[in-house]
Amino acid sequence: MSTERRPPSGERAERKRAAIVQTARRVFLREGFGVGMDQIAAEAGVSKVTVYNHYGRKEDLFTAVIGDALEDALADAQSRTEECLRSGNDLEEILVETSRAWIRGMATPEFLALRTLVGAELRRFPELGRAWKVNGPGRFRSIMAGLLQHEIDRGVVAIPDIELAVTQLYSLVLYPHFAHSTYGDTIDQATTDRLITDGVAMFLDHYRADPRSRAPG
Repeated sequence: MSTERRPPSGERAERKRAAIVQTARRVFLREGFGVGMDQIAAEAGVSKVTVYNHYGRKEDLFTAVIGDALEDALADAQSRTEECLRSGNDLEEILVETSRAWIRGMATPEFLALRTLVGAELRRFPELGRAWKVNGPGRFRSIMAGLLQHEIDRGVVAIPDIELAVTQLYSLVLYPHFAHSTYGDTIDQATTDRLITDGVAMFLDHYRADPRSRAPG
């Protein structure tokens, strides 16, 4: 007989779970990971037993907070990228628009503060890092890999290692915001725009294929 804990299900349970996660995100950011589950329960308007019924450990709740925050941050970026792909925009426009959506979602003060909090707890709870990787920019790897492979097949770019290329694109347009946030600084909008447009241009200049190798059509 299985003894695995099963969280409550149903519409009412889902509403409570959403309230717990939203409250926990706010409390974790304000108080840090050391905050007690009783305080989270009180601010969510539920009992501590209810919180534990949904999330057996505090790190399970924190992992849910990470997933929820990343979903909020990246939903627009994912839909924008998919829209650009459907519309047949050229590669440069797709990469610029996708990069702007990444910044809108992941360079906010709240998101950067949550990322810092995750980093502070990685030694004790390495699963938080895995959750961040799976739910964060990593979720775009398959989309971006498919896009780049399509452009490779058309002869637009020549990319021997797609995984490396996606990481390089992140490094050019997104990671500077992460680096600045580690010492409490932010990047202004003008510099953000230049990081995106110049970064995408550098990326394409590096990988653009010889026009003679381009496939017809």
